[in-house]
Amino acid sequence: MTGNKDLIAELAGKIEKLSISMEKMKLAEYVHLLESPWRLLYLNFITGIARGLGMAVGFTILASLVLLALQRIVMMNLPVISEFIARIVKLVQFNLGY
Repeated sequence: MTGNKDLIAELAGKIEKLSISMEKMKLAEYVHLLESPWRLLYLNFITGIARGLGMAVGFTILASLVLLALQRIVMMNLPVISEFIARIVKLVQFNLGY
């Protein structure tokens, strides 16, 4: 009889640990989200917009820093590199309408 009680106590402890770990994973919220496809679609749409906006802003900042560095290199008057970079900067500024 004590063997059964020990087994039941051990199983109860494991079930408790499993329950706690499932709560930590927020499994119920995830299942609820999967059960409502319109909410899942909405959240994915908003996430996509945020990622796209972040990439656009990030690329704009990166491109402006690269152009600024290229302009500074041209001002240093390095012979071969300056002419090449000056042409690139002029083409970019022409396309941007500066």
